[in-house]
Amino acid sequence: MRLGKKLATAAVGVAALALSVTAAGATPAHRGPQSHGRQDGGNLDRIFVIMLENHSQSSVIDDPNAPYLTSLAHTYAMADHYYGVTHPSMPNYLAAIAGDNFGIQDDNDQNIVNLDRRNLVDQLQAHHIRWDAYFDTLPANKLARFGPEVGGVSVPLYAKKHNPFVLFDDVKNSPARMSHIRDYSRLGADLNSKAAPRFVWISPNQCNDMHGGVYVAVPGHPEAPCPYGSAKDDANDAALKHKADMFVRGAVRTIMSSKAWTKRSAIVIVTDENDFTGNAETGGWESAAGCCDSPYVEAGDPRVSATWPGGTYGGGLIPAIIVTAGARHVVDHTPYNHYSLLTAIEDNWHLGHLGHAGDSANGVLPLKIQRKG
Repeated sequence: MRLGKKLATAAVGVAALALSVTAAGATPAHRGPQSHGRQDGGNLDRIFVIMLENHSQSSVIDDPNAPYLTSLAHTYAMADHYYGVTHPSMPNYLAAIAGDNFGIQDDNDQNIVNLDRRNLVDQLQAHHIRWDAYFDTLPANKLARFGPEVGGVSVPLYAKKHNPFVLFDDVKNSPARMSHIRDYSRLGADLNSKAAPRFVWISPNQCNDMHGGVYVAVPGHPEAPCPYGSAKDDANDAALKHKADMFVRGAVRTIMSSKAWTKRSAIVIVTDENDFTGNAETGGWESAAGCCDSPYVEAGDPRVSATWPGGTYGGGLIPAIIVTAGARHVVDHTPYNHYSLLTAIEDNWHLGHLGHAGDSANGVLPLKIQRKG
């Protein structure tokens, strides 16, 4: 991973009020017909996760290049001590759906990762909870490392490392399960169907998720090219944040205007890890900031440097926004990470816990997702 890329007040009760978009700068969402009402088996009817890339909390919230994300953070609930589990990207995605990074501490294994491990899909299907995962610019070959092809060359708009589902054997080797790996363009129609999923994962492409690294135009994709940013709010970084902000705006509107959206649904928006900045106080990149069962790195490890002597190797302080329907704004100061998000999903449907999820003895608490009582 390039160097530039390494770029709860009182705790709120689990069954607190939900919120609506009414703050300045937020766009009120049209509420679609509620034909898909309360379903048994969970406190929430549906949970949507939108995973963005490589930006710290301080480089997104209150940044002029991300006005919609900022409006959501100041209108709905925000967890202001939410960290990535580790660095770089791929182990954070694994942690979010399996409760562990399985010793993977790089992005280089994305073509050959063959994890024969239990994951969230196993839990959801065992409890008959319908799920779908949506990927922006998903290649026809869903196991491709990158896509699409332009002039015979594969362009990394889509990146397999941001699709944790296909890294698990019991997903990628099952045509039935692979049918739930879907192109993002199908989201609206699926959410308005009678078979709308109850758990939804959304990964934008690398121009729309703030990652960058695409240097050529791609037909049908005005978001490309999108070069990497190398510093907070340089021209490329500002463009990446603007594109992600627009993508999230479209995704939230699609979800909240669908039949699947109910007063007992929630959208969780996070990045995988931080990037160019640590926090407003330090003004610098905090590569090691973390909590809650993040890996511990001893002195002598290659990641140890003159400026960082070792310790908890987290993924940095990142934005975490929880969108629900119809209540007041709250800020949750509880330390969380992606294990906390997985714990909340599992607890909602009584799935049990995978890996580090639910490890309250070591600080892994479920992310508090507010809902209307």
